[in-house]
Amino acid sequence: MKPSEAKQALIHLTKQQRPAFIWGPPGVGKSDVMHQTADEMGYELRDMRLSTMDPTMLQGFPIPDMEAKVMKWLVAEVLPPMMVKKGAKLVPNESKGILFLDEMNSAAPAVQAAGYQLILNRRLGEYVLPKNWSVHAAGNRASDRSIVHAMPAALANRFVHIDFNVDVDDWLLWAAQNGVSEVTRGFIKFRPGLLHSFDAASNPRAFPSPRSWRFVDDIFRQGLPANIERELISGTVGEGAMVEFIQFASVYRDLPTVEEIMLNPDTAPVPDDTNPAAQYAVCTMLDSRADKSNMGRLHTYIARMRTEFQVFFMRSAARINRDVTQTKEFQSWITKNQEILI
Repeated sequence: MKPSEAKQALIHLTKQQRPAFIWGPPGVGKSDVMHQTADEMGYELRDMRLSTMDPTMLQGFPIPDMEAKVMKWLVAEVLPPMMVKKGAKLVPNESKGILFLDEMNSAAPAVQAAGYQLILNRRLGEYVLPKNWSVHAAGNRASDRSIVHAMPAALANRFVHIDFNVDVDDWLLWAAQNGVSEVTRGFIKFRPGLLHSFDAASNPRAFPSPRSWRFVDDIFRQGLPANIERELISGTVGEGAMVEFIQFASVYRDLPTVEEIMLNPDTAPVPDDTNPAAQYAVCTMLDSRADKSNMGRLHTYIARMRTEFQVFFMRSAARINRDVTQTKEFQSWITKNQEILI
């Protein structure tokens, strides 16, 4: 299930308070899609990394009540409180939220066992999860050489299991909305197979993933000396992906600027048809800039390129900013190319 589909599924399951478990390889954005789900619903999100916890941290710390001769439990702060202050009174917590048990199957069996009650009974000892809160979890697959523990059948049967898959179009839209540079987005469009490339058998230290490309983008923006930049990017996505990215970035530096294209859309240089990397780069440079005010100029420039790159630009610009679909240039282009789009 691609990220946008997973988010819609999680919204439905959250409303039904049906626990979900997201399965996927490292670095693909499982945690991000949970945050996006909470943001879209307006819910609070509490993230518990079970792999870093011990049973006491989850279940609570025992404190003796000498007067009552009983042992009480000091509840972990990360859990949503059962009661909240309203004026001078304590009242039941009516907030809405998601308790996210991340890396659940990487946690020690004793920690997983402490979490069973939250999934099965919505409680931990005397602690009861507030009524408007849902519990979801995520973890890596054993096939990805991750450190995981088998999930007991009784617990697995309480989850709706979601297999999380990387999707280039979803990532490109997310990247455009979250400030990832045109260079990195253009490279992934040009080499979509490198968005996520992980060979579990070789157990690489660094490999391309949606998470690591965001790191690469941060490195690239710093303007570091070439040798340091290459080493850092290689240490983030591996040497092979680094070489291809650096070569693509050098092509990008030779492109006309956005300002030059806007000023002279009829005459600004268009990358040669023999250089698809440059054409992908220029389309990605422009798609996030498109709006109602400049669509006419951008359409004039893009129309000078091959049809496949026009399609890429128009689709990408429309996904990033739906307003461009209302322009006469976009409507005219759709009418002219409707046979291609069917």
